Amino acid sequence: MSSVPGDTPAAAVTLTGVGIAIGGVPILQEVTAAIPAGSLTMIVGPNGSGKTSLLLAILGLVRYTGTIQIATGPNGRPLRCGYVPQRLDFDRNMPVTVAEFMASAQSKPLWLGVSARSRDRAAEMLEIVEGQDLIRKPLGGLSGGELQRVLLAYALLDDPELLLLDEPTAGMDLAGERMFCELVEDLRRRRSFTQVMVSHDLATVAYHATHVLCLHGYLVASGPPREVLTKETLARTFGPHLGLVDFASATSAQQGSPADA
Repeated sequence: MSSVPGDTPAAAVTLTGVGIAIGGVPILQEVTAAIPAGSLTMIVGPNGSGKTSLLLAILGLVRYTGTIQIATGPNGRPLRCGYVPQRLDFDRNMPVTVAEFMASAQSKPLWLGVSARSRDRAAEMLEIVEGQDLIRKPLGGLSGGELQRVLLAYALLDDPELLLLDEPTAGMDLAGERMFCELVEDLRRRRSFTQVMVSHDLATVAYHATHVLCLHGYLVASGPPREVLTKETLARTFGPHLGLVDFASATSAQQGSPADA
């Protein structure tokens, strides 16, 4: 995935004419775009614009037309993917600890117990996301922010080279959202993966993203945030009321943010 200085950065994911329909209803039409390797690409758009569907298509979990090409890693295979959903639907009364949930990624049936190796691996990933104190807690007793850290740790178990996150900070307060975004951003820089994240918070997008896709059932625009988050593009994406918002200060702050490191 190398590129020559001055050339367009190599793409981790290339979308060509991608369309998605669910139950015969078009969700996305003719999306052609590239997600730069090593970038923090954020996907924005109103509800029902196809953001989650596009993530699931990249993961191969929904049918689509067109082509989605995932770049190959050093081993010649497609990049390893990790996924953090917006929420995890489960019975909160289920007697499962965080360690047991993390161990469910292994091939051995969970009812046979958690091996020392699996527990050590879970502890290692939880420490990376600053959630080491959660390993013995019941999964159903976690707060929203704690659960998202566990889901992030779970997604990191296979050392992903491409990490996809679907509104992982939904429901968090501003402080929690900022801490989570800074944590993942630091992980991206240290572990050198490409991050693709759906977000509902345009201020967060302006500050953290290095690349943006705007969707409204089709691709409205894509590129660096300072070029994409304009009044005109936001009006086409969300409606004219958001086109009146001045994002100049946010995009200016982004130029000096850690995302540019």
